[in-house]
Amino acid sequence: MLQSKLFIKTRKEAPKDEIFANARLLIRGSFIDKLMAGVYSFLPLGFRVLKKIEGIVREEIEALGAGEILMPALHPKTLWEETGRWQKLLGIIYKVTDKDGREFGLGPTHEEVIVDIIRKHTITLTDLPFSLFQMQTKFRDEPRAKSGLLRGREFSMKDLYSFHADENDLKKFYDKAIKAYLKIFRRCGLKPLVVEASGGEFSKEYSHEFMIKTPAGEDVTFFCSLCGFAQNKEIAKVKAGDKCPNCQKGIIEEAKTVEAGNIFKLGTRFSEELGAHYTNEKGEKKPLVMGCYGIGLGRLMATVVEVHNDEKGIVWPREISPFAIHLIEIPSKKTEVKKQARKLYKLLLAENAEVLYDDRGVSAGVKFADADLIGCPLRIVVSERTLESGCVEVKERSKTKAKLIKINKLKAVIKNHV
Repeated sequence: MLQSKLFIKTRKEAPKDEIFANARLLIRGSFIDKLMAGVYSFLPLGFRVLKKIEGIVREEIEALGAGEILMPALHPKTLWEETGRWQKLLGIIYKVTDKDGREFGLGPTHEEVIVDIIRKHTITLTDLPFSLFQMQTKFRDEPRAKSGLLRGREFSMKDLYSFHADENDLKKFYDKAIKAYLKIFRRCGLKPLVVEASGGEFSKEYSHEFMIKTPAGEDVTFFCSLCGFAQNKEIAKVKAGDKCPNCQKGIIEEAKTVEAGNIFKLGTRFSEELGAHYTNEKGEKKPLVMGCYGIGLGRLMATVVEVHNDEKGIVWPREISPFAIHLIEIPSKKTEVKKQARKLYKLLLAENAEVLYDDRGVSAGVKFADADLIGCPLRIVVSERTLESGCVEVKERSKTKAKLIKINKLKAVIKNHV
């Protein structure tokens, strides 16, 4: 992709009203544009990152055997009244009225809608278990929408719902979902803690949150580095310095964390209230046992930025970087520089590398600053100086030193970035 043609308008300074690193860097780097608090547009760079995150999530969730669907964002009030959540979530749901006076809600979550789909069909024991997921926009009247993509009023979310005959079958799927979530977060360059948390109104059992340690976190997690035991502060029966109750060897630590995903055992709460059943081998109707599993996609992107950044900008993990390689042509009066840069660009594309080619006629300083801010894993520079020795300058974003590499040996260097 030619940088001169892609809509990338970086800023030297961050917006003064933004406190969190993800908001400052994503806006400065031209990844997102803020329409209002909690509502953002994804620009070309940001949209590429978001789609890569979606791709990872989709791959791991489909590996669980889940089918992808897409449910409406506009929900009738009558459906939410069946579960009593029209009033319970009064401060969260955005409500609208049509020309005939009928009330609707913009979906903050989709338990009611997914169960409404299922209850319209005859489900037998042989149909179970099954699971469905979507990538959908959610709307929540968030009172604290001041932390960039970490807390939005309109945001993209992956929500997965599983359906089972009993709690034992739910547990089997639930445990597999934990493993899938761990893969997702690790592929995005994060080190998640699987944290016990309150089941809230859904379950008497613990739910599980996937927490990422970062100073930007609004949650507090107590955890053991030795065995992986972790609890959210809201339910914690331990404190920092205690002996771990799980392994009896580790010492409990405390850290600020960001919740990157969560999963719940819903049991029969929604299936009973909405009348979603399956027929067992005796012909008896039984309520479906459910689980739900969520990941905020933009929130995950923001969490990565909070963890992977330095004083110059973002340092993207390879799998979700907008481009694998940032090719920089240093402006020169010698036509050989542009000629060699274009030749190298075509070579990289032929190797199936994702390349952002900075062909702009701006200073080297501006190009280097933008490259560090945007944060692609590998930077390749073509200049008069490098060509004098038949080389290009290669630098990994996560490292401090650059190297001169012979052009004819470049393929071997970029093999891990294709």
